[in-house]
Formats: sequence, C-alpha cells, structure tokens
Amino acid sequence: MKDNFYNLLKGKFLISDEAFKNWRFIIFLSVLALIMIASSHSADKKVHYIAKLNNDVKELKSEYVDVRMKLMQAKMESKIISAMENRGLYPSVLPPQKIMIKSTTKQD
Repeated sequence: MKDNFYNLLKGKFLISDEAFKNWRFIIFLSVLALIMIASSHSADKKVHYIAKLNNDVKELKSEYVDVRMKLMQAKMESKIISAMENRGLYPSVLPPQKIMIKSTTKQD
C-alpha cells in the first residue's frame, strides 16, 4: 500500500507501460473540467444579463406610471380650460343645441 502511494506521488502511472490508458482518462477529465468551467461562466453571464433586464423593466414601469399620471392630469377639464384661457378661448356659456335636418326627398 505504501509503494502504491509513493508510485502515485512520483507519477509512475504516467510513464508505465499502460500509461496510454491513464493519459486518455486524464485528458478526458481535463476536457470535462474545461466544459464545466465554460458552462459556469456562460450561466453567470446570463444571470447578470437577466438581472440587468429586470432593473430596466422596473425603471420602465416607473417611467410609465409617471407619464400616465402626467397624462391624466393634463386631460383634466380644469387644466384644459386654464390652458385655453391663455390663448383667448373660453368655455361656452350657452348649452349646446341639437340641429335636426329633415330630408326633402321622397322615398318610395
């Protein structure tokens, strides 16, 4: 058991007669480790991108609510009346009247 441990530490498994099997396995594990690292970095990038998009969505929702509030205030009758008074237009004092047009053509 002690000899096996020393052989492992010295790296004799890499230079022995069956070293080709060992090297293939070591290369296979190295490639798997590289793939795992690359996928981890890719997942981290996606997480950061999603967090950035969520922040953008929150900001746009806030802006939407603010603009909608300004629009609702601008549509108020009192605001429209005060804006038109500056231009010299005032609301009518007389109520609107309905105009009726009677057709003069005969229908058969």
